[in-house]
Amino acid sequence: MTDSPAMNTSREIPARSTSGYLMLGLFLALLALFLWRLGSFAGGEASDAEVLGFIGSVALLPVLLVVIAKGFYMIQPNQAAAITLFGSYRGTDRNHGLRWVWPWMGKTRISVRANNVVSEKLKVNDLRGNPIEIATNVVWRVADTAQALFDVDDYRAFVFVQIEAAVRSIGSRYPYDDIEHHEVTLRGHHDVINAELRDELNARLRLAGITVDECGLTHLAYAPEIAGAMLRRQQAEAVIAARKKLVEGAVTMVEMALTQLSEKNVVHLDDERRAAMVSNLMVVLCGERETQPIVNTGTLYQ
Repeated sequence: MTDSPAMNTSREIPARSTSGYLMLGLFLALLALFLWRLGSFAGGEASDAEVLGFIGSVALLPVLLVVIAKGFYMIQPNQAAAITLFGSYRGTDRNHGLRWVWPWMGKTRISVRANNVVSEKLKVNDLRGNPIEIATNVVWRVADTAQALFDVDDYRAFVFVQIEAAVRSIGSRYPYDDIEHHEVTLRGHHDVINAELRDELNARLRLAGITVDECGLTHLAYAPEIAGAMLRRQQAEAVIAARKKLVEGAVTMVEMALTQLSEKNVVHLDDERRAAMVSNLMVVLCGERETQPIVNTGTLYQ
């Protein structure tokens, strides 16, 4: 079994072109010469040699004027023109303004400005299999005009397809949320997700000579069919996490209170009274309602 041949990748090279203003001056000079020849020939009697010279100039000068006029083209700022000769790529002209090349050379203009794309909302299963909706905003531009024009059929369509593929790939690598904050999540780590999405897009679009300057998620939510259930789960997880934190703090405060009472000899408690105090303190610290204090006017044991 033989391996398939590698794809020939185009690379942008500078084109050999001439300033259009220089050629415009030459065009106007030849035009003035042509008009002068017409005027001088029509204004007087000419010999046979002058007639032959006039016929030759009349035949040559219009051809030169047409050749020069056909070679002009204009490049706007942040625009480029790929130059081809009979189907062969000869380079890219990035010099804006009036330019000129031989008229039989093809000129394909391509924008190198930044483009902004907001993808459609895609339904993707996250790392835990939960269906989510996700969309992104991507700022991209053409970095290599030769690759964009000659290595892919339609570079704009290629960008849209690869954005969708990259968003689906990133969405399936991470969970939507993690209440314990032990994992990188789509909702809680925007910088990490956006940076990885940018790297993913640059790797996918390198074939077409496209570079991504910036990208970020613009929409992230659970799919409607599970949004209600996931909201209740998030609320339950939040309550559990809050309760856990509350108990941890209460235990620390009770331990501190008992330690300071013992160190300062404020009161000496046996195991039974210590357990009762711990129970009372835990009820006070962990209870959701305000507690009503009871003042003991007797001894510690009555």
